[in-house]
Amino acid sequence: MPTVARIDVLLSTLNATDVGTLESIAAKLRQVEEELRAMDQDPLADRAAEALMALSRGDVAEFKRARAFLQSKIGHLR
Repeated sequence: MPTVARIDVLLSTLNATDVGTLESIAAKLRQVEEELRAMDQDPLADRAAEALMALSRGDVAEFKRARAFLQSKIGHLR
C-alpha cells in the first residue's frame, strides 16, 4: 500500500498545476505520472499521461477533468 506521505506529495503536486507556465505544469504532470508508475498504479499513470496530452493540445476542459479525476482517485489510495 502506498504511504500516506507519497500520496500527499502527489496531491500537492496536482494542486500546484493551477498556476505556472505550461512547461512547469507539464513537468508536474510528468512527475505525477512517474510516481504513479513507481507505485504500480498504471491506470492512474495513464490518466495523468492523458491529462498531459490534453494540456499539450490546449484542451483545458479535458485537462481539468483529468486532474479532478486524478485528485479524487489518488485521495482514495489512502
